[in-house]
This record gives sequence, C-alpha cells and structure tokens, in this order.
Amino acid sequence: MFGWAITFLIVAIVAGIFGFAGVVGTATWIAKVLFVVGLVVFLVLLVTGRSPPTT
Repeated sequence: MFGWAITFLIVAIVAGIFGFAGVVGTATWIAKVLFVVGLVVFLVLLVTGRSPPTT
C-alpha cells in the first residue's frame, strides 16, 4: 500500500516538474488516500495482533 503511495507521489513530482497541473493534483490526492488507507490498515493489524499476509 505504501509502495503505491510513494509511486503516485513520484508521479506527482515528475508531473509537477513538467507542468501538468491536473495530473499533479490527481496523483497527489491518490497518494494521500493510499497513505491514509495504509496507516488505517496498519493500525487495525497492530491493535488486533495479526500479522500482515505474506505473498
């Protein structure tokens, strides 16, 4: 989850360098949402004592 958030953050930074304002806003929003979802999942797993699934 955090890997996808970092990926979208990098996309937003690169798009910002090249001046694509619409892409920057969308990629930043997606990165923020994925980061928050990742934190919520982490906290739920931490409280319940479960380990994350292994792939």
